[in-house]
Amino acid sequence: MTFDQSVLGALLDSWDRNNRILVNLLRALPEGGLEVRAMEGSPTVAELFAHIHYVRLVFVSEDAPEFARELPNEEWVAERDPACIAQMLDESAKTVRDAVKGRLEASRGMDVHYDHPILLLQHMIWHEGYHQGQMKLALKMSGRPISDETAGPLTWGVWMRKRSKSSDS
Repeated sequence: MTFDQSVLGALLDSWDRNNRILVNLLRALPEGGLEVRAMEGSPTVAELFAHIHYVRLVFVSEDAPEFARELPNEEWVAERDPACIAQMLDESAKTVRDAVKGRLEASRGMDVHYDHPILLLQHMIWHEGYHQGQMKLALKMSGRPISDETAGPLTWGVWMRKRSKSSDS
């Protein structure tokens, strides 16, 4: 493997891990967790997940339209089925991954927002980490916190553990 292939593999792995963390958080939500919000007028946890999915697809449609998928009709949907949300997140994560990989392999920049395709990944990771913090705060404020003992292995542990061929969490 060349250096460039190794770096690309690590970058795409970081994106895959980011999505795994988001789906892990979804699956770790306590009963009623999708409906909570940090304060009146703020989006619910469910709406934040839908927003993340939507933003991924919008940026791909604008910056690498050959990889675009149909956009949801609404951005802030309060989907209540965790399996449906997980599927949406996995699909939009694959769309972002394919767009970045495809543009890099074609030595093409992004059309509108970024100087380099990798910056799309970095923006999405930052954006999603921001919203994950909002979700955890909303859960804590509603009296439904996810403990560090529960969240740690599902989030930080995914980032820090060395990759193994048999591990998917």
